[in-house]
Amino acid sequence: MWKVLKFTLVLAVLLFLGPQLTSLAYGESAGDSGQTDIQVEAAESPATPEITIFGNAIGGVTPGDLFYVDATDSSGDILISLYITNADVLITYLRYLNLKVAVYCEDENGRWSKTSLRDGHLPADTYLTLHNSPVNITLPGYARYKIAIDSGCYYCINAATGGDNISPQFYLTVEQV
Repeated sequence: MWKVLKFTLVLAVLLFLGPQLTSLAYGESAGDSGQTDIQVEAAESPATPEITIFGNAIGGVTPGDLFYVDATDSSGDILISLYITNADVLITYLRYLNLKVAVYCEDENGRWSKTSLRDGHLPADTYLTLHNSPVNITLPGYARYKIAIDSGCYYCINAATGGDNISPQFYLTVEQV
């Protein structure tokens, strides 16, 4: 009986102390920037990445989508810049946050596949961290892209947030190069 009570108590504490976080993504649409041939749309939950953070713990990130970029009407290359906008808040609670950024291209059948460079090779792994924001990626026009987080990890040094939102917040800008 004592084991069942102890297990229930530990489970309850873990559920209440480990905040479930969903990232918040927002971007600059092409209409806002005067470039009507490029459209940016932020992904909505439940498609976004998720993190469950516990104090003094190392954990992983559930993959998810951040942004959809429609450059099907753009004739030139585009430069995508992905930022974490609240790194100043996150650095108080996280020793590190490493997010593997992936870019997918939509084919004519609506399927997503990893984007390859003009020479046919896959681009090098790109990581967005609390220290290297933004990451810049150049992509060819005439395509629809999905910017996503494929994996990630963190080390939380303090989960007592005091009311702060410790979900990573992302911002994306797109411009023609």
